Amino acid sequence: MGEKEGETRPATSRPAFSPEVEPQSPSWAPWQGPTNLGLEHRAPRAVVILSGGLDSTTCMAIADHEGYELYPITFSYGQKHALELESAKQVAAHYRVGDRHRVVDLGNFIRGSSLTDPDQSIPVGRSLEEIGTGVPSTYVPGRNTVFLSLALSFAERIDAGAIFIGVNALDYSGYPDCRPEFLQAFQRVIDTGTVAGTEGAGIRLKAPLVHLTKAEIIRWGSQLGAPYALTHSCYQGTVPACGVCDSCRLRIQGFREAGLVDPIPYAVPIAWQAGRPN
Repeated sequence: MGEKEGETRPATSRPAFSPEVEPQSPSWAPWQGPTNLGLEHRAPRAVVILSGGLDSTTCMAIADHEGYELYPITFSYGQKHALELESAKQVAAHYRVGDRHRVVDLGNFIRGSSLTDPDQSIPVGRSLEEIGTGVPSTYVPGRNTVFLSLALSFAERIDAGAIFIGVNALDYSGYPDCRPEFLQAFQRVIDTGTVAGTEGAGIRLKAPLVHLTKAEIIRWGSQLGAPYALTHSCYQGTVPACGVCDSCRLRIQGFREAGLVDPIPYAVPIAWQAGRPN
């Protein structure tokens, strides 16, 4: 993994979990990125949960911009849109960390979602209002808990100072494991359930996109040069992207509101002027 004997992670200030934007809770503090690279001037390490989609790729761009040494981790969990795994590999290669990219195969252990179960259909053609209401069938039970637990184990082993996850509470308000409360709770798990948390400098859970709209995410990522042309978001797992599943509709709407054209192809015609998807 490229570690050197005797290396120690540089000390950093470690408040509780907070997003990269102005926090909504007074107990949170915005994070300004790493400031102390230590005597050996080695960049602090970050594990980035990289699905191959737009949000996680934006997190890669943010972590890279903040000066972290990137250690992306991707999970194969029987998702129908497994094409995203190849996108994750391409994104990791773009950031020249393909040799450090880990793909963890969870088999078909995680089920109970239209993203994983062959007898459940992925919803298509829903309005943006419908997408933002209730818990959709695309919710995968315990997915982010599992992902973060494995990312945490990896982060502690490689002496990483941060874990990045691209969850967003605005797009997926129905997903319990995309909410700030969940992230705060998992930060407490890190602080109390690991040696790094109880005796070391700690591991920071960073969710910079949690309070941003999709358009704000896209603008930020575009400014940082995130390789969106390499990403895959379509729940149907098709190329061109279907353009009608929840994920495609949110992505299309985000690019339109950002005043940008999505570089990936779609199976339906898209008018890229600002407004709602057709």
